[in-house]
Amino acid sequence: MTQRSPTLEGFKVMFRRPSFGLAEIAWRWSFGAAASLLIVFSFLEYLDTLPVTAGDRLLLKTRQPVLISRAIVHIFRGSSVRVVEAALILALFLAIGWIAIAALGRAATVKALLVYFRETTQPTRGRLSPLFGLNFFRVVAALAACVGFLGAFLLAYLVSPDSDPAPGIAFVVVLGTALLVWLAWSLVNWFLSLASVFVFAEEEDTFGAMSSAIDLCRRRAGSLFAAGTWFGLAHIGVFVLATMVVALPLGLTGVVRVRFVLSGVLLVTLFYFAIVDFLYVGRLAAYVAILGLPDTSVVPETTRPVFPPSTQQSLAAQPSGAVDPDDLILSDLSV
Repeated sequence: MTQRSPTLEGFKVMFRRPSFGLAEIAWRWSFGAAASLLIVFSFLEYLDTLPVTAGDRLLLKTRQPVLISRAIVHIFRGSSVRVVEAALILALFLAIGWIAIAALGRAATVKALLVYFRETTQPTRGRLSPLFGLNFFRVVAALAACVGFLGAFLLAYLVSPDSDPAPGIAFVVVLGTALLVWLAWSLVNWFLSLASVFVFAEEEDTFGAMSSAIDLCRRRAGSLFAAGTWFGLAHIGVFVLATMVVALPLGLTGVVRVRFVLSGVLLVTLFYFAIVDFLYVGRLAAYVAILGLPDTSVVPETTRPVFPPSTQQSLAAQPSGAVDPDDLILSDLSV
């Protein structure tokens, strides 16, 4: 029996069932578009609350950088409290919306993948509440990562104070700390994403899904590492290719109009995000395949020892140890 690779099964799903990737794009991009519009609308509303005096208008019309900067500082003075309040409220409602929408989207994707690999038409059972809990922990992890990034700059300020500046050391501290924070957040986010599979695969609750994910990491660490590595390399390859392609419209900035350059950059960016979403679905399919495939699909067969012809003839010539039923044994002799 041929051994099946979960990683290969994940890549097959990307091409055989493109509807899975399109569904992932649909819910992700819908939320992204709504969040972007909400942010732009909030920013415009914030600008409408800023008082602009006649003197500020006069300074803005002078086209002098120094006078314009003074006008801008005067316009935005005293509005930092409103910015913080608006940002906190916006982030709170966006987090709540993402928890709900991501739970619905992940439920649809995981259910479809389980039906695909189990080759059954019966609907998969499972509740949405565990996904709400997992997504809540993902939001908390993202918030902790933001705090960690701020802590990196505070740590850099401690090692490079104004009295004794050391920009080189500060840069290394910020870069190293930010890298560690990003790696920690990526690991936690990946683990919670893996745990979402068990909500419908084994009908677990939030903490039960996390426990099952830990058990899977312990039992199938090699398969999980292989799937994550191959899809990660594919992601890096797509990023490098997109970076090279986006340089083409940027190189035509002085030749064509700016709006055409921006349209080209936007098109390449959207195409990159679409491929990334397909790769995410493929990696999720590989994890579902790991659950359905055993550690090894190769069943060892019992083989008979092979002897050369001469040895076989000599073995055949030797008297057999079997008992002839016609021969008399001691128990058959009459005394």
